Amino acid sequence: MPQLTVAILTLNEARRIASCIRSAHFADQIVVVDSASKDGTAEIARSLGAEVHVYDDWQGFAVQRDRLLTHATGDYIFFLDADEEFTPELEAELKAVLASGDKSVWELRWIQVAFGRPLTLMRSSGSVQRLFWRADIERFEGVVHEHAVLREQRPLRRFKHRLLHHSRETIHGSLLKLAQYAQLGAVKRARLGKTGGIFRGFLSAASNFFRLYFLQRGFMCGPQGFLYCLFVSLESFFRYVALRYDRSHMQTLPKR
Repeated sequence: MPQLTVAILTLNEARRIASCIRSAHFADQIVVVDSASKDGTAEIARSLGAEVHVYDDWQGFAVQRDRLLTHATGDYIFFLDADEEFTPELEAELKAVLASGDKSVWELRWIQVAFGRPLTLMRSSGSVQRLFWRADIERFEGVVHEHAVLREQRPLRRFKHRLLHHSRETIHGSLLKLAQYAQLGAVKRARLGKTGGIFRGFLSAASNFFRLYFLQRGFMCGPQGFLYCLFVSLESFFRYVALRYDRSHMQTLPKR
């Protein structure tokens, strides 16, 4: 049976890394590339059997994922974020894919967990590619939401079951995440020559909130659903505001 590497990027993830690694207990190899965490993340990961490599020269997410690739030994590689967890249902589905030897690129969707509540009544927004035949990946590209550049194109398939994503645990943490991802999104758009501003940001935020809260049923998930939709929309707003007013301060990429 082909072997599986679960690959995880970390920076100060002591709060969530144990749950993340334990959910991936079935993998043949768990590799963590850590960006010099100060809260004991690397030590916790090692204590749970993960292979940990620390790099303190931050060059962006794509470079960190390339580093994960250099340490991976499995035939398949699954990229798992530190704030994510496998469910038993997804684990079983993934094992079936491994047993089949299917070399497709596999994407999945999330169940968002916001402020202590799984937003199970909310429709998933988008999907992410996570499982690859390792030898197919040449490198990663992108400032944020980086993507794999493949040596050989494969069919794209989707897992039926979803991955738990603890995306918003606290208001304070959500504000920090908003600032990081707004800046990363602004950097990405600046490199593409795009322009921003308050009006452009307002339109983006309003359309995102309408899509998430009404069309994707965030309103069915109580106050946690409202807060989740609000924070994602505010990220859209500040992304375009930063693109207009912070362009001269975008030389250094923030860490996640």
